[in-house]
Amino acid sequence: MVQVFCSKKGSGKTKALLEMANNRVNDCKGHIVYIDDDDDIALRLDRKIRFICTNEFEFENFSNFYGLICGILSEDYDIDTIFIDGLLNIAHAHIKDAEKVLNKTENLSKKFNVDFYINISCKIDEAPQFIKKYVK
Repeated sequence: MVQVFCSKKGSGKTKALLEMANNRVNDCKGHIVYIDDDDDIALRLDRKIRFICTNEFEFENFSNFYGLICGILSEDYDIDTIFIDGLLNIAHAHIKDAEKVLNKTENLSKKFNVDFYINISCKIDEAPQFIKKYVK
């Protein structure tokens, strides 16, 4: 399952994603990964959650970021949930180019039975149609 949270910058998406991740620890059977482009929230995450700060990796596009996701999944077969806070910031890419990576992420979700929760800074009424299908 892939779920996208789409709203303008500063609307509380990170706080909600952080709470969701911390709450998920109690009823999750596998491992949880939280990916962000800075480490500001690292100390607020439950210590059982694997935190990955991407600012050291110098991503240039969604393909680079997708490679990271594949690497994470290949390293740990017990991953149950991946939280991605600020997909566009992490990949240094534009929303119009996100369709392919979201489709590939959906395929990974089905293949490896991993849930993805993704924050994207964009007003829902301005989001492309391919993103709206992931917004619940």
